[in-house]
Amino acid sequence: MAHIYMSFDFGTDEEKAQQARHKLEMWKQAFRLDKKMLYKFERTSADGAEANEDSKEVEKKEAPPKAAKSSKTAKSKEKAETEKTAAPGGNIKLHLRLALPAHERITEERFLKKFPAEELFSTASPQTVRQGQPGFAEADAVFESLE
Repeated sequence: MAHIYMSFDFGTDEEKAQQARHKLEMWKQAFRLDKKMLYKFERTSADGAEANEDSKEVEKKEAPPKAAKSSKTAKSKEKAETEKTAAPGGNIKLHLRLALPAHERITEERFLKKFPAEELFSTASPQTVRQGQPGFAEADAVFESLE
């Protein structure tokens, strides 16, 4: 299974980064790409220190099962906590890994065309690195180093 890495630099725009996260979550659910599309955020503060965060592995606090309404409030609280941990004035980068099997080549090509077509992603200076291209090892190392 070949990997494709894409990176998007949102600068200091937290709102666009969150919109991108929501868009990716919608696509993951709509196209059933649970393990095939993974993404991580890299946040660097204004003073140069890194605060890495994986949007998929937010620590969930144990709560007694309640109605669906309470789970929505729990999710909104988690979102607020992750936004508080973001470095104010820092750069935000989204690193995306597509790992589609060879028989899903058409799906892969559609996604590679879809990202630059979306205004949200096209304004974030997208960079795509396929397996075997120069810079693939660096992109893989950066993605694996993020939590």
